[in-house]
Amino acid sequence: MPHIVTAACRRLATAAVLAFMGWAGAVPASAQSNDAVARGAYLVRAGGCIACHTVPNGGAPLAGGRALATPFGTYYSPNITPDKETGIGAWSDADFVRALRDGVSPDGGHYFPVFPFTSYTRMREDDMLAIKAWLFSQPAVRQPAREHDVGAPFGWRWTMWFWKLLFFEPGELQPQPDRSDVWNRGAYLVEALAHCGECHTPRNLFGATDRSLYLAGTTEGPDDELVPNITPHSETGIGDWSRGDIVILLRDGLKPDFDDVQGSMAEAIEDGLRHLDDADLQAIAEFVAGVPAIDNRIESKRR
Repeated sequence: MPHIVTAACRRLATAAVLAFMGWAGAVPASAQSNDAVARGAYLVRAGGCIACHTVPNGGAPLAGGRALATPFGTYYSPNITPDKETGIGAWSDADFVRALRDGVSPDGGHYFPVFPFTSYTRMREDDMLAIKAWLFSQPAVRQPAREHDVGAPFGWRWTMWFWKLLFFEPGELQPQPDRSDVWNRGAYLVEALAHCGECHTPRNLFGATDRSLYLAGTTEGPDDELVPNITPHSETGIGDWSRGDIVILLRDGLKPDFDDVQGSMAEAIEDGLRHLDDADLQAIAEFVAGVPAIDNRIESKRR
């Protein structure tokens, strides 16, 4: 299965900066209130939805069709506007939760992990439904999904049943009681919402992330990009960065040496991460600075 990745992530290009969402704040499961919509907009910024589901340079927002090239072929994102025929307008709350939690569509088909349900499964249900509330507040766009350009067997959805048995463990991320609230918030953002590991972790031959190299970077990122090692290794990672350095990169796209980020990460910052509350950026920095340091030098494949 594909080296997917987030990157999918290329993320969102949406509305206004919204107020900080507290770690413990709950929203009723089926809420469609203004509070749920505003909270959902903030979560969409953190989670990476709009840029992935919008064709660059003039595509209808959220209407799908954006391509992601992988070693197995090219996948196209679906329409997630509330259009009832070509989008997700007919989905129930249960349908939406099942898609994110289990990687399964309302008709029972399996999603490919180019859609990062492998990380989204760790989200809390109230956060999933806040995202749905925001999506359903957006304009409906009639635009049929584009077929993936992927050959057999990688385009066969039924094979994902076996893939999931081997590589997928669904379920909400649980806070670690021996860790601080800040660390736990950072873990939730990195591992569930922002799904950083989908892009920054190398994958095995079947396209599943290699947890033994979590966040250690890869030469086979989205659209064949190099993705850096962001573990605190002193030579091949970001071990000499302070937590403040990490926050500045996430907010402004600047490295400690004043170089700026490029490619998918630049898009992720511009359209998503820079809009997050300082408390959330600091939580991400706290978590990333505390993951195991891994020696994994990422170098260009081009000679």
